[in-house]
Amino acid sequence: MSEKLNQITQELCADFNGRLVEFAGEPSVILPADQLQAAARHIQADLGFELLSCMTAVDYWPEENPRFHVIYRFTSISNHLTLNMRVPVPGLSPSIPTVETVYHSANWHEREIFDMFGIRFEGHSDLRRLLMPADWEGHPLRKDYPLGYEEPQYSFNFDEIAVRKPAPKE
Repeated sequence: MSEKLNQITQELCADFNGRLVEFAGEPSVILPADQLQAAARHIQADLGFELLSCMTAVDYWPEENPRFHVIYRFTSISNHLTLNMRVPVPGLSPSIPTVETVYHSANWHEREIFDMFGIRFEGHSDLRRLLMPADWEGHPLRKDYPLGYEEPQYSFNFDEIAVRKPAPKE
């Protein structure tokens, strides 16, 4: 980790009640949800991270508190730095504040996370489904989402599947 990035992560942890974790040589700052918007404003205005380059979520089901982490990846093009930030989200009524007002690129990222994981972004300008139809029930990237797949047919299970498989009527 570069000295500049080390200084930035230490500052974020101290100023916004966060903690630092490192995995595979990449540091991530874990911040509480109530500090998210203030931290995003500071990251953009004071630390020079012009771009929210990626945003996604992770489901830790069956764990419930936190069940999810929303992951932000900020990029400073001018300083050649990348900053990872994670925000834990509870499983019951999952919601966190939006960062769309700070980084406009968060608009579709937050809509995709809402659609796939069911995490609400409070204050979002247009929080509705992005990938799934409007009448779809559930959130497909949750680990407890029913798969509903058809078992592949092989030579060892041919007879078992052939009994259940619908066939055309003659």
